[in-house]
Amino acid sequence: MPGENLTRDEARERSALLTVRGYEVALDLRSAVAPAPDPASGRPRTFRSTTTIRFDRVGAASSTFVDLIAPHVHSVTLNGEALRTDLVFDGSRVTLEGLRPGANEVTIDAECAYSHTGEGLHHFVDPEDGETYLYTHYEPADARRVFANFEQPDLKAPYDVTVTAPARWTVLSNAPEEGEPRLLADGSALHRFARTRPISTYIMAVVAGPYHRVRDTYRRRLPDGGMLEIPLGALCRASLARHFDAREILTVTRQGLDFFHDHFGYPYPFGKYDQVFVPEYNIGAMENPGCVTFREEFVFRGKVTRASYLARATVILHEMAHMWFGDLVTMEWWDDLWLKESFADFMGTFALVGSTEFTDGWVAFANRRKNWAYRADQLPSTHPITADIGDLEDAKLNFDGITYSKGAAVLKQLVAYVGQEPFLEGARRYFERHAWGTARLGDLLAVLEETSGRDLGGWAADWLQTAGVAVLTPRLTLDAEGGVAELAVLQETAPEHPTLRPHRVAVGLYRLNPEGGLERYARSETDVTGPHTSIPELTGAPAPDLVLVNDEDLTYCKIRFDERSLETLRARLDGLTDPLARALCWTALWNLTRDALLPARDFVDLVTRFAGAETDIGVLQMVHVWARTALGEYAAPDWREEGTRLLSEAALSELRLAEPGSGHQLSWARFLTSLATSERELRMLEGLLAGTARIDGLDVDQELRWTFLERLTARGVTDSAEIDAELARDDTASGRRHQARCLASRPSAAVKDQAWAAVVESDALSNALVEATISGFAQPGQPELTAPFTKRYFEALERVWSERSIEIAMAIVRGLFPRFPGDQAALDAADRWLGEHESAAPALRRLVLEERDELARALTAQRRDARAAG
Repeated sequence: MPGENLTRDEARERSALLTVRGYEVALDLRSAVAPAPDPASGRPRTFRSTTTIRFDRVGAASSTFVDLIAPHVHSVTLNGEALRTDLVFDGSRVTLEGLRPGANEVTIDAECAYSHTGEGLHHFVDPEDGETYLYTHYEPADARRVFANFEQPDLKAPYDVTVTAPARWTVLSNAPEEGEPRLLADGSALHRFARTRPISTYIMAVVAGPYHRVRDTYRRRLPDGGMLEIPLGALCRASLARHFDAREILTVTRQGLDFFHDHFGYPYPFGKYDQVFVPEYNIGAMENPGCVTFREEFVFRGKVTRASYLARATVILHEMAHMWFGDLVTMEWWDDLWLKESFADFMGTFALVGSTEFTDGWVAFANRRKNWAYRADQLPSTHPITADIGDLEDAKLNFDGITYSKGAAVLKQLVAYVGQEPFLEGARRYFERHAWGTARLGDLLAVLEETSGRDLGGWAADWLQTAGVAVLTPRLTLDAEGGVAELAVLQETAPEHPTLRPHRVAVGLYRLNPEGGLERYARSETDVTGPHTSIPELTGAPAPDLVLVNDEDLTYCKIRFDERSLETLRARLDGLTDPLARALCWTALWNLTRDALLPARDFVDLVTRFAGAETDIGVLQMVHVWARTALGEYAAPDWREEGTRLLSEAALSELRLAEPGSGHQLSWARFLTSLATSERELRMLEGLLAGTARIDGLDVDQELRWTFLERLTARGVTDSAEIDAELARDDTASGRRHQARCLASRPSAAVKDQAWAAVVESDALSNALVEATISGFAQPGQPELTAPFTKRYFEALERVWSERSIEIAMAIVRGLFPRFPGDQAALDAADRWLGEHESAAPALRRLVLEERDELARALTAQRRDARAAG
């Protein structure tokens, strides 16, 4: 649609022209439970949205536009004058001409469409009980699908929100409700919410439906003697209530509020704090002030490991940190997205370690979050943390591993550089100076320079305004007596990103003890600058068996090993008793594999010998993911069968050895299931599913049943009748997602055709079912069935990008890219498409280029692995 992709220049022009004094938004959601329009009519299900915007014209121009994506606009009234809607509304913008200097008011009455893609106002009907649930999600710019507005983060304003909905529904918005809902004659109710403080359009929220709700209150004595009271709520769908551990969620919430009040010195500013777990959510969570939304997969239907609880707690605290970093103080434009996401990612783990039972949170950060960053930073689309965001499509793609996890890792480095207390004092001054407004990079650096006494201009230029990840490698020289003559750290960068950054690192020396353990006996913390940095403090130390650069994970870098250290890890990786040191070594070994420096079969060998000794369940689960990738993408094709056998045998052995009922047992069971190919393994899964076989302590709950069934289906052991029977046992929203995944994973050309048509040729499926169908279609181990779709994929790309919502288009482009093992033809096809479509949408080209790069990396790794066989 014209004007749908707002540019930074347009946003700046509008900011210079006007300031917004307030919104009145009235939503009538009674249509959510009315019969849906006949699909043959082509009409969407809609709701009434009436918005009044009061704003001041402060610039010279007399015209602007309001953002709105809606099937129909009933009326537009500007300063009391009715405008012709057919002349001023083009489908995504309402043009306003003849603005008066000073105060202006526009009222726009529209029919907006409910969404089934998770963007705007999402409409979901629970198959278990037939109840309807609604929630909003906007970031970066889908508020215009719900109400007319100036859709850019710097035009913050207060909101007065009213919602008409079925009387028995719970209705929430950012602010507390004023009084009791007013009952209407038709059995519905009108909800009126208190006026908010100034917030950006992308975090105004509405949630509505018969949600199950658990209430609590947080109380805290403030420094001035007053009492802060925050009403707390935890909500989920009614049919999920039996699985909802709301008390545990609220415990983490109270711990987080204590932590942030202790460290931020600025009381929570948004009145109440509701947390709603919603269906078919596109992301992990969203920081709507006072009304945080989470994907409902965080309500665990079956047994999960401690790592899942740790991850959920981290997300809860990440979103809570946004109440200050992002909601109270907002970035001016999406260039400075890091001002909220990097800080929230860092603060989420910082608060996790400092306030909850998950004191090992930095291990998970090093092993999982930073791995996401390392991958993103080596793609051809890598960008500085403070990125150049020209438009909304750019902004959407920059919610990535660089903005989140690299930014968080760099902030961890900054805390080490300026000191924790100066860093936190800088945050406190930042909130005081910019509360309810916006900020840019320079605003934050200014307060940190004040509190630390350091000039951060060079640091920002090196770390925030350049791209790429450095590689740090130890160079060890021994003297005649076998001691350390010199230990130096070498820094290398990719030619396309040559900046050599300053790193604050700890270098640890480890040696084997008589029991075979690897213990650290020497450590030096130093600044690494330039290509070569000597560490004189370690000269004369006894010869190490392992040199670990970036011990304790202080900086953001990839690490390598000298030959002696690598051989030690090959022999005794399990000897490292420190969980963080072990996690860092696993990550480094995985990066060597991805970079085709370590053959994939060697990584698989390390997994078969040492993964069973891994005590950290999160690290173990990450190692399992890497092992599957090494086997399925990086190993030479003719070795995969042997590699599968080796990993399966190791998984079965560890499953038998694992403590009954433990998270390790569950993880090994899931890992073995993902590898199962032999008749014996598949028979075991059938027996566990049928109840004729059992493993002591392994609870085959509904989620694990679907895991077994998906593998059996993909291997051709079960068919659609058995999938339908399983759905009859679990006819829930989750069950239907599993059913869609299983159906699409069946090893049949006709099945793949049906799945392709359902996702690419139709937009009838919801976002959750699109994701599940793509996952089943792209099932590993079926290249002969998916390879024929290569031509169709590249022919459909531009049509999909232009016709589908950006969330669905991104899922299709990424999920259906033809990345079959060893397929040079797919790489050639991607290169042809990129060469012939230079004028395609930049965001689309970026996605294809990223997938193409991953395929090229896999092919390089396969060649390296094949050489190892010789």
